[in-house]
Amino acid sequence: MVAKSLFDRFSNAYHDWRYGPIDLSAKLGARGEQAAARFLRRKGLTIISHGETDQAGEVDLIATDRRRSSIIFVEVKTLASTKPGHPADRVDENKQARITRAGLRYLHRNKLLGCVCRFDVVAVWWPSDSNEPTRIEHYPGAFEATNVTGFFS
Repeated sequence: MVAKSLFDRFSNAYHDWRYGPIDLSAKLGARGEQAAARFLRRKGLTIISHGETDQAGEVDLIATDRRRSSIIFVEVKTLASTKPGHPADRVDENKQARITRAGLRYLHRNKLLGCVCRFDVVAVWWPSDSNEPTRIEHYPGAFEATNVTGFFS
């Protein structure tokens, strides 16, 4: 029992060091974003920005995939209750348009408009009585750029 506890503490400390810590005192959405960032790092992505906000909207996470030379805009949806439905279903057409505009403005600001990019969604199930998420699902290329007509005019 003591050996298991020691192993768990070592394992948790290693994962915090290697993939980033999760602040259990943070609000649900922030914890979900931290868990999603950790999950994406384990998949080999590099997180370059958290909560990128401007007048067009917010992108929860921005990552790069060096293997594919692409920039990934990630929307994270966290669900704490047992309500029916999927967290990713909450990324409706209006939300997709806001993320698209914010992503394009990010690319423009950083002179990256020629880069390949995609829009992902990460769904996180984190019950209120738990210290860790019970399930995380990643949907690469969850939606295409939406409502970009006349963006630079």
